[in-house]
Amino acid sequence: VVSTQSTGREMKNDHIRIAFLILFVLLLEIAFTVDRSNFKKCNDAGFCKRTRFLNREAISYSLSEISYNEGKLTANIRASPSNHDFVLELLLYKHDIVRLRINEKAPIRSRYETQDVLVEGIETVPFISYEKTSNHSLIFGPDGRYSLILDPSSFLISFFVDGSLAVSVNTEKYFHMEEYRLKETPTPIEGQSTETTEGEQQASVESSTSDQPEVPKLDTDGMWQETWKSHQDSKPHGPSAVTLDFTFHNSEHVYGIPEHAANFSLPETIEGGEPKIEPYRLFNLDVFEYELNEPMALYGSVPFLMSHSANGHSHAVFWLNPSETWVDIKKTKPKSSLFGLLSSGEESSVSSHWISESGILDAFILLGENPKTVFRQYHYLTGPSFFPPLFSIAYHQCRWNYKDEADVAAVDAGFDEHNIPYDVIWLDIEHTDGKRYFTWDPHNFPTPEKMQKNIASKGRKMVTIIDPHIKRDSSYSIYKMAQDEGLFLKDRSGSEFQGWCWPGSSSYPDFTEKRVRDRWAQLYLPENYKGSTDILYTWIDMNEPSVFDGPEITVHKDVVHYGDRENRELHNLYGFYYHMASYEGHLLRNSLLRPFILSRAFFAGSHRFGSIWTGDNKADWGHLEASVPMLLSLSVSGIHFCGADIPGFFGNPSTELLVRWYQAGVLQPFVRAHAHIDAKRREPWLFGDDITKLITQAIRLRYQLLPYIYTTFYFSYRDSTPVMRPLWVEYPTDVNTFQLQDHYLLGSDILVKPVLKEGQTHTTVYFPGNDLWFDFTNKNTYEGGFTETIPTPLDYIPYFQRGGSIIPAKLRPRRSSTQMALDPYTLYVALDKNLEARGHLYVDDGLTFSYVQGAYIFRTLSITRDTSGTYLTLKCLSSEENEGTMYYRNKIERIIVRGIQKVKKVVLEVGNEDTPKQTELEFKHSAHSNKLVVRNPNVVITNPNWTVKFYFCLLYTSD
Repeated sequence: VVSTQSTGREMKNDHIRIAFLILFVLLLEIAFTVDRSNFKKCNDAGFCKRTRFLNREAISYSLSEISYNEGKLTANIRASPSNHDFVLELLLYKHDIVRLRINEKAPIRSRYETQDVLVEGIETVPFISYEKTSNHSLIFGPDGRYSLILDPSSFLISFFVDGSLAVSVNTEKYFHMEEYRLKETPTPIEGQSTETTEGEQQASVESSTSDQPEVPKLDTDGMWQETWKSHQDSKPHGPSAVTLDFTFHNSEHVYGIPEHAANFSLPETIEGGEPKIEPYRLFNLDVFEYELNEPMALYGSVPFLMSHSANGHSHAVFWLNPSETWVDIKKTKPKSSLFGLLSSGEESSVSSHWISESGILDAFILLGENPKTVFRQYHYLTGPSFFPPLFSIAYHQCRWNYKDEADVAAVDAGFDEHNIPYDVIWLDIEHTDGKRYFTWDPHNFPTPEKMQKNIASKGRKMVTIIDPHIKRDSSYSIYKMAQDEGLFLKDRSGSEFQGWCWPGSSSYPDFTEKRVRDRWAQLYLPENYKGSTDILYTWIDMNEPSVFDGPEITVHKDVVHYGDRENRELHNLYGFYYHMASYEGHLLRNSLLRPFILSRAFFAGSHRFGSIWTGDNKADWGHLEASVPMLLSLSVSGIHFCGADIPGFFGNPSTELLVRWYQAGVLQPFVRAHAHIDAKRREPWLFGDDITKLITQAIRLRYQLLPYIYTTFYFSYRDSTPVMRPLWVEYPTDVNTFQLQDHYLLGSDILVKPVLKEGQTHTTVYFPGNDLWFDFTNKNTYEGGFTETIPTPLDYIPYFQRGGSIIPAKLRPRRSSTQMALDPYTLYVALDKNLEARGHLYVDDGLTFSYVQGAYIFRTLSITRDTSGTYLTLKCLSSEENEGTMYYRNKIERIIVRGIQKVKKVVLEVGNEDTPKQTELEFKHSAHSNKLVVRNPNVVITNPNWTVKFYFCLLYTSD
């Protein structure tokens, strides 16, 4: 029974909250910029403030009981002065991955151990050998080339590759774990804060020189309760922070730990022992129109840090902890002498200091040693990248919001009228019935199935948004079901957690519980999601989770999850688990079709479930420029299917910015145009014929390159190589590439240097390696190892093909990628200095999981020079392993060869190698550009029974 008085109070509180929400949204609209004061810095977070510059000499840890049994080294760690014991484990996994785990030996409350991020089936293996002297040595890896040494006297762990020190752990004595304790008996720790007065510093000095130093009282600020703005964090279990440092030796650059709007090669945060900038924060937050060149937290977190060195070696650390984490970067460079002319002989190194609020210490050391090996090691642990359906790597059109079915039909028709291809149209939150997800607005979208059928008739798809906040409305069936079944998060008192988001008063499902994820997945069934079809896919937003009236616009840290776990222990996993639940929902709806789900929040392992975008960016040049290093950071951290909204979510772009963002975006993994509800309409045909033509050219380029890009995504899935990658992945010893963040490679063979600045009439391009580079759009060829200045008129996209590569393309304009399925191929052949080239083509149905059973075809295309020097031979090779079982009938309609001298004839040979049928092919050669175009070879591209021979007019010699 609910009293009238109680109900009246609740109604009054609801009215107050509604007023607050309206005010909040209005302030968003007016400000259109992030308020930095709404988000914490290190000194605002008690555990970061306590531990960032903790007096390490006041705390000591000693190792004992060190043993090696059954492939695992264990030790006891005792903390002083608390005499609390911890257990250390060192384990070796397949692919030479070392895991370091430290946990409390007898905790009064179990520390959180991350679940579901690591995939099932990862295997431990024994070390090759173990030797105990004053230290403890373990040998592992092929031919015993890797080793680690544990020095128990200093608790230092050193990793060696071929006898050279590569990575060390606890070099700077940064290890510290705050044990769970009873509030009545806190453990004194000296030097909790650097913010001391001059008198306090003097007292500390006097105390340290005394024969019997007085133990200072514990600074309990932030240990048992913490206040941020008007919000209180009750911290019922007290402090539980964990810290450790990792040093990469012989290194100057580290990359990763997304998501931050920062440089790709991460700048140091500590210089000379003093803070230079804030540490990089990993704590998933809703930060709209975020600031640039900032280490502040954004929407997602991957605690993966990678080093790369001039010797071509890469190493990485994967810190498996989903609680709030801060990372300091400190760089040490060799000291010089004799006026800087001579080095002191010291090495460069980069140290990373990790601070997490809670959980066990769980870290993986990936010794690599080259970039691609590190990527494979990381994905061995966290799973292969999601292999997306073909339509999802094509062009997406989105807006907050397309207002009704007529608007959707008009936009769809507009693309056809202007001969612009697109594959997916998106609906934002306004398509629902009052922000109730899994519903449709009955007035604006009364016939959703018919609307989807019309879209599907052209091979297109639709995406709707489904956010995790559930409108608190007893007449809303999903809310009623979740409430009745106890699926929601609980507040500190054990009641259903209530926060404010787009629907108003909302509750949030606890996706960390499998029962909740399974129940959520059922909502995707057609009988539950009325009006949905198999061509309807999903966009999940606000899943940090975003709570408008919460601290830092998210949930309180003392909110309770399944298993009596606080949000503070696993905050960064919420979006990960929501992504997982949505993915499982799509599989439940149709297990044959590959899902497509875009998520804003993420964690390590999110790459298994779909794509990520960089959130609420702004239509300005700074955000365009920042998008490239942000996507590179995501890419090297395992999030390969990523993109940034074109041409910025907030604001109204100039036509120049609009064109340049399209030109950059179409050569990135995920390509979506999106706009805020208050931004002007931005469909590509609304800016005049000249601009429409340039945008159309850019979008069509994406479609032309889809065969190459889809093949690159296959390699991402199979080999763990990023789709968008820094140049040093392919040129690991070229130090000129290590700090480049406005160049990147799309796959291994296309170099992209997008125009990122307003009014830029020229761009400077560095061409890596010793390769030739061919401009895709003109006759120019460039030598690797040099920097060139290139004109950049508005209709020019700076992208280049690597000499020695073959790129498959489809050039016929169509409405969507589906309608390109039977189109013939054009081969772009760029010869290297030896007149050879190689490329790959992967083809499957582009939609289902049938490739898992071998229903695909994978071929290698190769062009080689005859030993006599009289001709070149182009072949489709079928000797590769895992080449698939399918047969596709697409033919080659054109071969374009760059870097070839004049030829006298081109001959197609089909059939038996000894007695082939020969046909001379028509061709056109430009001596000015060394470009040869062969038309209509008319052979099936994936059939290995043909060759094309290019005969020279004169005997070719390499001289």
